[in-house]
Amino acid sequence: MSAIDRKEAVNLINNRPPMDVKSSGKLADIWATDVFDLAKMKQVLPKAIYKSLEKTVRTNSTLDPSIADVVATAMKDWAISKGAGYYAHVFYPLTGATAEKHDSFISPQGDGSVLSEFSGKLLIQGEPDASSFPNGGIRSTFEARGYTAWDVTSPAYILETPNGSTLCIPTAFVSWTGEALDKKTPVLRSNAAMNKAAQRVLKLLGHTDIAQVNSSCGAEQEYFLIDAAFGNQRPDILLAGRTLFGKPAAKGQQFEDHYFGAIPERVQVFMQEVEDRMYKLGIPAKTRHNEVAPGQFEIAPVFEAANVATDHQQMVMTILKSVAKKHGMMCLLHEKPFKGINGSGKHVNWSVGSATQGNLLDPGDTPHSNMQFLVFCGAVIRGVHKYGPLLRAVVASASNDHRLGANEAPPAIMSVYLGTQLADVFEQIKAGDLKSSKAQGVLHIGVDTLPKLPMDAGDRNRTSPFAFTGNRFEFRAVGSGQSVGGPLAAMNTMLADSLDWVADELEASIKGGLELNKAIAKVLKKIMDDHGSVVFNGNGYSAEWHKEAVEKRGLRNLRTTADSLPVLKEKEIVALFERHNVLSPTELASRFEIYAEQYVKSIDVEAKLVVEMAKTKILPAAITHLTEQVESFSVLADSNIELDNSSIKTVAAQIKAMQVAVAKLDVAAAKHDFATIEDHMQFCAKDIRDLMESVRAAADTLEGEVADDIWPLPTYMEMLFIK
Repeated sequence: MSAIDRKEAVNLINNRPPMDVKSSGKLADIWATDVFDLAKMKQVLPKAIYKSLEKTVRTNSTLDPSIADVVATAMKDWAISKGAGYYAHVFYPLTGATAEKHDSFISPQGDGSVLSEFSGKLLIQGEPDASSFPNGGIRSTFEARGYTAWDVTSPAYILETPNGSTLCIPTAFVSWTGEALDKKTPVLRSNAAMNKAAQRVLKLLGHTDIAQVNSSCGAEQEYFLIDAAFGNQRPDILLAGRTLFGKPAAKGQQFEDHYFGAIPERVQVFMQEVEDRMYKLGIPAKTRHNEVAPGQFEIAPVFEAANVATDHQQMVMTILKSVAKKHGMMCLLHEKPFKGINGSGKHVNWSVGSATQGNLLDPGDTPHSNMQFLVFCGAVIRGVHKYGPLLRAVVASASNDHRLGANEAPPAIMSVYLGTQLADVFEQIKAGDLKSSKAQGVLHIGVDTLPKLPMDAGDRNRTSPFAFTGNRFEFRAVGSGQSVGGPLAAMNTMLADSLDWVADELEASIKGGLELNKAIAKVLKKIMDDHGSVVFNGNGYSAEWHKEAVEKRGLRNLRTTADSLPVLKEKEIVALFERHNVLSPTELASRFEIYAEQYVKSIDVEAKLVVEMAKTKILPAAITHLTEQVESFSVLADSNIELDNSSIKTVAAQIKAMQVAVAKLDVAAAKHDFATIEDHMQFCAKDIRDLMESVRAAADTLEGEVADDIWPLPTYMEMLFIK
């Protein structure tokens, strides 16, 4: 693209009329109107069938297949009344994206007429072609069969598009031989494992009436918005999701004026439509605000059951992108679309609880006396210490590597932040003398007209990757473009493992004659003695912590995806997932192969883009500028006007440096003769990325030297500040 395109883009944006998006109505009138939830099922299903289905949803019990035909007919009739002519089994393959195969309700009849039909068999099971989805060696290339299985615990919904409406049915996706090929199945399995282990512990704590224990999730979503007129001129954004070139604007986020600032009018109109769509789909969007970087925003939901939240999170990403396009913008979910400013994450707020015992991670006012909370919190501490490298591995990606460890996101070292109050309680436990909890205080602001505010017993720590935040843990290392399914499956499984260990220890102590409270104190002290080194309340960004974590505490610092993905092959991790029936060794091995291949492919695409953009866009512009400058200086010299020509020398030197770096990168990117995929990943993480940075360094220097009317790419200033 020529520089004229940049000017035209600015004019287009400045003259674009604002979109008039009116609210769909009161929240009570639109909430979940496009969801076939239990409330709607109750209205249309026979009582006995509804009760059977409700039991399955509420208790995760086995679905009675005999009711499927009746449910399918009711679901079809409701969907058709909403304007749907097609249905789709929606699933979440290991690409991390959402997949769907649309089928019509039409059933041709022998007399030439057609009927609208949808049977229980079609509801329960679909058969998309599995050959083109990643399977990590589970199946041969020529073996295509795969199945989608209706997940009754996640409600069907209507997806509205300008081209019509479709009934969407959330499903699991498995191979013909039964292995999980998706993100949903491990979440469901891990929740079952966690429930089983939690039930054991709760019974030992004296509970007799225990409802199903479920994990819950509230995933905060950060994202960038840029105008599509700029984004469409950037091949790197279109194909890699981030800028591979770009000199930081003179102003970035250094004034801290964007965070929680007034939401730009155009963005607020976009947010309003996003929220209306979410509310119709029963997605509980609660919070919206400007994030730290210019052009960056966040939307956060209320807690939901983890499985439903996982589905909703995929829907949120789809909605953000589709609505942005409608408003003439691009929504960027890459973890680091712009160098030098804040990246985007997806903080996963996670807890566990049941209808009878409530939130099991709620400490109450006196956590030192809340043995149930201490047991479950202690189990989390043990899990993060034993399986911290797994938590790093499940958030590993080429894009998230840019964010983790920088002073904008948690470090790659997994630690637990408890806060002042709980850290003190667990230190007392370690000392064997648990007596008290630090009480909440009152905050006196010093202005008589302002109220006195209750002051929490501890502050928050934004540098911790796994922080306790009142009644839940916040896993802050998850990337903005990632599915929350992998992190949730890992957290549920590690908790199940720790709860099983706690139950074993308690049973042994009680059998040995120890009273329950003393048995609990014993197991909690053992947790702190063996695993307390993972608890850290300080500055996770500091160099001192990185040194202490590795050298003194024995925590692992897995800086890159190439370092962390091999964790999935370690015996302890394989045994963990197999022991709790979450992932078989075959399924786990397939995930390593898939994610490793995705990492290599991502770097390969970026390397090719860097070479292509440098050769076809940046170098021609730089040479044009250099030629014009040399000619101009020559004319001036002929007129006895001598000016400083250091800029010419700088441009010439950077052009040469870029040519050398591009040539080296071109050669390196063509190398594929590696003994193992691990070797290939390390080559990408070190050699390829270093060479890409060398090309970028020269290009970004040139951007600061080349005449603006010649520069071929939309700049950071334009993309981040022109809305």
